[in-house]
Amino acid sequence: MRQAGERERKVLTFSCFRVSLSLLFAVVVAVPVRAQAAKPAAGAAKPPQGVADIELVERLLAARREYQRALEKLRIHYWNVGDIEKARLVEEELKQYHRIAKQPYRLELDVPPPTLQGTLNITEANKIYQRAMAYKDKGWNTDYIDNQRRAELLFQQILTQYPQCDKIGDVAFQLGDIYESKAYKQYRRAALYYERCFQWNPHTQYDARLRAARLYDRNVLERGRAIELYKDVTSHETDPKRIEEAQKRLSELSGGK
Repeated sequence: MRQAGERERKVLTFSCFRVSLSLLFAVVVAVPVRAQAAKPAAGAAKPPQGVADIELVERLLAARREYQRALEKLRIHYWNVGDIEKARLVEEELKQYHRIAKQPYRLELDVPPPTLQGTLNITEANKIYQRAMAYKDKGWNTDYIDNQRRAELLFQQILTQYPQCDKIGDVAFQLGDIYESKAYKQYRRAALYYERCFQWNPHTQYDARLRAARLYDRNVLERGRAIELYKDVTSHETDPKRIEEAQKRLSELSGGK
C-alpha cells in the first residue's frame, strides 16, 4: 500500500515537471528547410566559393531536427516505463537545446519567399499567434530569453503549418523583432523578416520598412539597400514621424555623413 502511494506521488511530481517544461516551450516544432537549392548536374562546373556551403547547411538543419526528435522520443520512452530520473535528464537536455540561439547561415533556407499570399482567416493559426504574443518580450534575464524562444517556435510553427493564413505578415514582423532583440541580435535575419512583413502584407500598419532600413543602415551596413527602403518609407508610409526620420537619414546619407 505504501509502495503504491509512493509511486503515485512520484508520478504526480513528474507530471507537474512535464507541465512546467511544456509551459517553457509550449510547442516544439521541427521547422523544415523552406527552400531547396538546385543540385548541380553531373560534370557541371564547381560552384563558386560561398555557394557550396548550402549542402552543409542543409545537413546541419536535418541533424538539428533529428536530434530534437530523438530527444522527444527518448523522453516519451522514459515516461512510459516510469523512469522518472532519466526522463528529467532528457527534459533538461531538451530545454537547453531550445535555449541555444541557432544561426540560420543560409537565409534562403530559413526565410520563406516574398511570394507567399496569406488570405485565409485560420482559427488555429490565430490561436497560436495569441499564445506566441503572450510569451513575447515577457520576463527578465533567463526568463526573457526562454520566452523569446517560446514565441519564436510558435511563430515559426504558423509559417510552417499555415503559410496561407492572413497572419503571416504580422508573424514576419514579430519574428523580425525577436531576431533583432538582445536574445538573438541576428540583424540580417531580422531585416529580411521585416521585409517579408510588408511584402506579404503591403498595407501593414507596422513600421517594418523603417525597421528594416535602420538595420541595413546601422547594423548590416548595406547602405544601398537602406537607401531604397528609406525611399519606400517616404512613398508608402502615412505616419509623419516615420517619413520625417526617413527623409532626414536620406539627406545625411546623400551628404556623405
